[in-house]
Amino acid sequence: MSNLLNELTTEQLNERTKQIDRLETEEIVKLINREDRLIAEALSSLTPQIAAAADMIIRSFRNGGRLFYIGAGTSGRLGILDASECPPTYGTNPDMVQGIIAGGFRAVKDAVEGAEDSPELGAADMDEHGVGPNDTVVGIAASGRTPYVLGAMKRAKALGASVVALCNNHNTPMAAIADLSIEAVVGPEVILGSTRMKAGTAQKLVLNMLSTTAMIRIGKVYGNLMVDLQPTNEKLVYRAKRIIRMATQASEEAVGEAYRLADGHVKTAIVMILAGVDKEAAGKLLEQSGGFVREAIDPAARRG
Repeated sequence: MSNLLNELTTEQLNERTKQIDRLETEEIVKLINREDRLIAEALSSLTPQIAAAADMIIRSFRNGGRLFYIGAGTSGRLGILDASECPPTYGTNPDMVQGIIAGGFRAVKDAVEGAEDSPELGAADMDEHGVGPNDTVVGIAASGRTPYVLGAMKRAKALGASVVALCNNHNTPMAAIADLSIEAVVGPEVILGSTRMKAGTAQKLVLNMLSTTAMIRIGKVYGNLMVDLQPTNEKLVYRAKRIIRMATQASEEAVGEAYRLADGHVKTAIVMILAGVDKEAAGKLLEQSGGFVREAIDPAARRG
């Protein structure tokens, strides 16, 4: 394994940061920032692969399937972070997008010795979650060779799921398993081997694109407004009403009344106002449009 690690881009010495320990605080911060600027540019050439992966996820959702992020350490935590934001932001069932980390939930905070080195544990987690043909599994690993992730990906593929590899090196074992690979190679780290930095940032950016694109394409967004959020606290209630107001340009009083009559369901309130209908009719329009607000208020815009 040590010889293999020596060949990875993520394990190379960064010539630009070799003297970082001799710098003053602000110069260190500036140097890290310069390295971070390289990440988005590196990802720009990967948009076709990212879009193709998003389309896999969209197909899974439309077929009643789920999205699983699988990783160990930082990669696993980033998957859990992205998954955990979907229910409050887009009103999804918590089962729809799930993050699974080697070693289980305890590993979110503490290292679980040996968990990431076990392909059997990865395979068992796929079985435990009932992964099947309608699901998409995204394996995440900076190295592209984490045994736990490889085991999960192999088992997911055997179970008929669509399998995506998200890694930060070229020509990895993960890529050999996956139906589609996203090789977010962003160069050596600021600190050798600290893949929570540039590699982790690249992974987070890709996960943002995957989940956000999928949610837009299944009707969770109107314009650029998240119209399926769950107003579960005071801040989100305020945001929900503000979104209704921005979508409809209605008065504060009209928004408040529609929000109340819609039982806090943002999409319904928007359609009630824009289509001039009651809650029941708005619900039917949304059902007929597959949950897309734009198509609910304008049948001519409905997708084929």
